[in-house]
Amino acid sequence: MLSFRPLTPADQGALWHWLHIALWDPPPAPLRPIEVLEHPGVRIYAEDWGRPSDIGLVAVRDGEDAGACWMRVLPEGVGLASIDATTPQLGIGLLPAFQRQGIGKPLMQAALRAAWALGHARVSLTVHPENPARRMYAACGFEDVEMRNGYHLMVASRP
Repeated sequence: MLSFRPLTPADQGALWHWLHIALWDPPPAPLRPIEVLEHPGVRIYAEDWGRPSDIGLVAVRDGEDAGACWMRVLPEGVGLASIDATTPQLGIGLLPAFQRQGIGKPLMQAALRAAWALGHARVSLTVHPENPARRMYAACGFEDVEMRNGYHLMVASRP
């Protein structure tokens, strides 16, 4: 059974792991070195989780945390997916054992509903052109806007 719960400050350790997984590179590349999480341009997406504007859900499959979808509003120009100072930038990561099992789409849809309910008009993300999750993002309403540093900037707008 799949359910969702809020991503809370108590999940900080797990969020670092999910963020690490979310930094996807095309196979056969392994996960990036863990030290990448120390880079300021990466840390901004997870450090000090639980700020008033943070939005996040954890997917729970049969009682086990499978991954999370989280969003953070950052100052304009901060973050690869930045489009303004009010649009949250989205990250999503599922543990390998839970990938390709139909969890990502309902998780992302639930997180987007939470963003819409809080009054956000748009949500942005970036994705590697070879990442097969791009199709799932499109199915959740994200549209390609432009290329940034070799990544697709995608934006979903509130229905």
